[in-house]
Amino acid sequence: MSDLVTRRNQLLTMQTMEKNRHQILSKTLVSTIKPILTALKNQITKIELKIQKLIEECTEYQSKNIILQSMPGIGKIAAASIISNMPELGYITSKQAASLIGVAPMTKESGAYKGKRVIQGGRAQVRTVLYMAMMSAMQCNPVFKATYQRLLGQGKPKKVAIIACVRKMVVILNSMLRDGVMWDENTGKNKLLTP
Repeated sequence: MSDLVTRRNQLLTMQTMEKNRHQILSKTLVSTIKPILTALKNQITKIELKIQKLIEECTEYQSKNIILQSMPGIGKIAAASIISNMPELGYITSKQAASLIGVAPMTKESGAYKGKRVIQGGRAQVRTVLYMAMMSAMQCNPVFKATYQRLLGQGKPKKVAIIACVRKMVVILNSMLRDGVMWDENTGKNKLLTP
């Protein structure tokens, strides 16, 4: 499944490149891009169907998929990416989960030098998928919308606030998978520490 998710991302990148070329090429060459875009779209659809079939064939994947998608903002692709590239999720601590994805703030200090806290390392593919999922979640999930607005109100830059929300999402998803429970808005508000 990990290979299929990776291949889907590669095809999406190629599709984006072709769409960009479509906008800048002369009208005489535009016709050469349309068949490529159609072929890429068909391949992406086939891969998504294969991913769905793999999830349906495995009971463990099915249960994880149902739990993950119960959170507003997590869709089929985000769930598949987590299942395939973060099999540890649900079996590790919240700090370990945030570090594995690369959304845990790392303090850069040495002696008297006090640097900014930054994120680094981790599994970039999952982080990218969760970042995009958070963009959706901030629109449809009141817990993340409120967290994001609160962080902006505290003067945090937008990207810092989004990454903090992604970290909160990872912590909540980890506890949901660990406990085998579906999304509950109150869990997101009350039982977990805010970033």
